[in-house]
Amino acid sequence: MADIAKKPIKITETILRDAHQSLIATRMTTEEMLPIVEKMDKVGYHSVECWGGATFDASLRFLKEDPWERLRKFRDGFKNTKLQMLFRGQNILGYSQYADDVVEYFVQKSIANGIDIIRIFDCLNDIRNLQTAVTAANKEKGHAQVALSYTLGEAYTLDYWKDMAKKVEDMGANSLCIKDMAGLLLPYTATELVQALKETVDIPIQLHTHYTSGVASMTYLKAVEAGVDVIDTAMSPFALGTSQPATEVMVETFKGTPYDTGLDQKLLAEIADYFRPIRDHALETGLLNPKNLGVNIKTLLYQVPGGMLSNLTSQLKDLHAEDKYYEVLEEVPRVRKDLGECPLVTPSSQIVGTQAVMNVINGERYKMVPQQTKDVLSGHYGKTVKPFNPEVVKKCIGDEKVITCRPADLIPPQLDKLKEECAKWTQQEEDVLSYALFPQVATEFFKYREAQQTKVDETVADTKNGAYPV
Repeated sequence: MADIAKKPIKITETILRDAHQSLIATRMTTEEMLPIVEKMDKVGYHSVECWGGATFDASLRFLKEDPWERLRKFRDGFKNTKLQMLFRGQNILGYSQYADDVVEYFVQKSIANGIDIIRIFDCLNDIRNLQTAVTAANKEKGHAQVALSYTLGEAYTLDYWKDMAKKVEDMGANSLCIKDMAGLLLPYTATELVQALKETVDIPIQLHTHYTSGVASMTYLKAVEAGVDVIDTAMSPFALGTSQPATEVMVETFKGTPYDTGLDQKLLAEIADYFRPIRDHALETGLLNPKNLGVNIKTLLYQVPGGMLSNLTSQLKDLHAEDKYYEVLEEVPRVRKDLGECPLVTPSSQIVGTQAVMNVINGERYKMVPQQTKDVLSGHYGKTVKPFNPEVVKKCIGDEKVITCRPADLIPPQLDKLKEECAKWTQQEEDVLSYALFPQVATEFFKYREAQQTKVDETVADTKNGAYPV
């Protein structure tokens, strides 16, 4: 190994976003995260992923927090570290497609509030759904990283990935990420894939995977040896299971090799000590399901990403049908095949998962079909690699016309109308974007925010004259 040129592997830390999204349904609060930011800033990470994905929705919906405020606080705390977010292409952070003007404004505001690197992906790997966000990030002088949603299936050959990588480079992306959301990338396949992509493009390549199937650390090892530039890891208290391999373990693995990260284990141990009680509390309260911590080799059979597994568990729990778990898991790949063999990642994973649950619960396939399944089949999410199952199309949407253009081409500008609609709640320019993505949830949050701001402080209230300082 001595003759290999030094090439320290860079690390993106996911504990403030994907790790707690995958293990505890994105329930870590800003207040829980802020005290450790100063220490994390000293590590020397390539970047810290701390925003986007489901954090936005969860902040507003469950934590009654303003996600923009969280981002600004992170930006204040991380003085030396790049901040990274996950962005669902034309879906932004929501579940349907938005007009270009909303996408552009969201990118602009994300960068203005402190994001350095925007990782942009599309659930169908439809390049047309990525271009607006990439162009906007370039315009704002942000780093546009395009993530290809990695999946298996006869359409997903090495040539397919090379062709996609070339397109990503040509569209103006600053780097490429292999986004293995279900932990399907096996170690030796990673060697082959990384080498092929390295020969195809000149931009840096990052690898993101989940530990769900138990192979992720080995996959990282082979990918690093094959020349990958950055890997995503999570601090040990929130690592493994449906999350990422542990940061400290990967740092130790490459110590004394040409790939040595140079990160300080003592400092990492202090950060781990901080997060451990948060993890233990999540276990005690049932927020962290031990099921999500083990290795689930069924992932390789059913290709279900970690976040989707915990979603299915909770959907079935609500329906008092937890005994149907494995039946649903077996239905997932069948639904996926019907829907053009799409990768399973938000929102396609939720759509396929929900449809699989309905098919099993109703005892008849496609007896009940949610609007989102119909939207996929009518082309409103974009183009899939393989054609849809014609029988399923007939049963679900009949003779409805299927669109073949880029879906967002059919969406007129939305921003002015949205600004008008939420004008009465607006306290900052970013509020319109929260409203655009989650109108009902954001409105509830705005009402809550207003109530908090107008709470009466009884101690200083002048009850005699009825004057209440706000």
